[in-house]
Amino acid sequence: MIKGYWVPVLHSHLPFVKHPDYENFLEEHWLFEAITECYIPLLKRLKKLEDDGVNFRLTTSVTPPLAEMLADEHLMYKYRKFLETHIELGNKEVERTKGDEYFHPLAHFYRDLFVETKDFFEGFLAGNVINGYKHFYYNGSLEIITCGATHGYLPILSVNEKAVRTQIEIAVRAHEKHFGKKPNGIWLPECAYYDGLDRILNEKGIKFFIVDSHALTYGRPTSLNGVFVPTYTPHSVAAFGRDSQSSKQVWSSKEGYPGDFCYRDFYRDIGYDLDFDYIKPYINPDGVRVFTGFKYHKITGTTDYKEAYNPWIAMEKTKEHASNFHWHRQLQFEHLGSMMQRTPMVVSPYDAELFGHWWFEGPEFLANMFREIDKHKVMKAVTPMEYLNMYPKNQVVNPNPSSWGDKGYYDVWLNEGNDWIYRHLHEMADVMEEKAKEYFNTNDHDMTRVLTQMLRELLLAQSSDWAFLMTTATATEYSVNRTKEHISNFNELLGMINSNYIDYGRLDYMEHKNSIFDFIDFRIFITS
Repeated sequence: MIKGYWVPVLHSHLPFVKHPDYENFLEEHWLFEAITECYIPLLKRLKKLEDDGVNFRLTTSVTPPLAEMLADEHLMYKYRKFLETHIELGNKEVERTKGDEYFHPLAHFYRDLFVETKDFFEGFLAGNVINGYKHFYYNGSLEIITCGATHGYLPILSVNEKAVRTQIEIAVRAHEKHFGKKPNGIWLPECAYYDGLDRILNEKGIKFFIVDSHALTYGRPTSLNGVFVPTYTPHSVAAFGRDSQSSKQVWSSKEGYPGDFCYRDFYRDIGYDLDFDYIKPYINPDGVRVFTGFKYHKITGTTDYKEAYNPWIAMEKTKEHASNFHWHRQLQFEHLGSMMQRTPMVVSPYDAELFGHWWFEGPEFLANMFREIDKHKVMKAVTPMEYLNMYPKNQVVNPNPSSWGDKGYYDVWLNEGNDWIYRHLHEMADVMEEKAKEYFNTNDHDMTRVLTQMLRELLLAQSSDWAFLMTTATATEYSVNRTKEHISNFNELLGMINSNYIDYGRLDYMEHKNSIFDFIDFRIFITS
């Protein structure tokens, strides 16, 4: 008998980063690392589960900026070069480590891993990671959901409702462009909810979204079953609340599985450890040391002393942890079932980057968890839509405004370190609305190009990633510069309109560099 339903949800997102003027740009490697360490490892394991006849259900967002980058020919050309460079480094490492009983097998392991990644990318994926997601999406084992168009922080953007509506409308259209059908669900950027957002989601055909637990437990009225059943909003969109217990077991680096001493140490990397002259061709061209992905040490303990990593022992450890996670969910379901009149549900949302990037063994853990479920058959993994189809009647709750950020509300994205950006974003949105109305009936092709690029610059400036990185003091300079770049571009384009003089060279450049959403037209800002 099924004692409970497990709803695992991954959030796959990166901000749109594209620098065609440079052969090698540091922040573009965010994408290349994520493909290599997170997306392909996950898809490889899903394919293995499918080949082995193991039933699984997984939900993941693929955000519009990420989908646009994965489909970008220029970026994928650079990704192939990235793989070739790392295979070259792997060959050199195999030679360099000869005679070292610990590091030589690891050099082989990493070199082979990059080769296998390239083979999978060019083979099963046919050079496009989206093909892998679509394969499982269309066979029903994977539910793909969308996000905001550029991961804009919707509660703060809501001072101009059209800014929010445009973020959602373009997100739905981008999903349809890349995946061939409209999304059932959305991962709200930063899981951030505000009163009335559900009305817009309902109008755009969104059937469910994910929130942190306090959105429901502090909802009006409070959710009678906590986060263990979904609730409907006043506008009939289902809200699925995060279960903190299952999240902490996997998410926490101190109390959760990723902190096990057998697992790979993220911070020890030959990009920092080896002689500069040797590693120079494989780090940033300006000499800044970066991670290469060749990491030869395990966590070992809480000191700086680190022992050699053994991937084969670590992968076996994932079986133990998957079994433990399964056991905990079984106990949780038994406890919840004794107090509820329906089969309970546990929603476990995570950043996809946890699985493979921060926790190298994470994708193997996830695959082993599906194997545990398939073997014991005391619980079942389902997607949110599958659960709603089983239980279409649910309590109506108005979720509490909230996010899944630090302290649970909005201050990560609005504080004294980043508040300066919003006066620009709000003014830009108002100007965009004004100009879209003024030129709505224009037949001037060039003026349409300028206005549409203005909208792209607004959307890119709205990305919540920049405000987040300013708060965490991670890539702060780049985040500030990107925000200022898009504000400046927007105002430059506005100047072209007001002066009735178009600088075609600048317009061409902006369209080439900030090429996100080639299907949009500026009029969407007032028609969405």
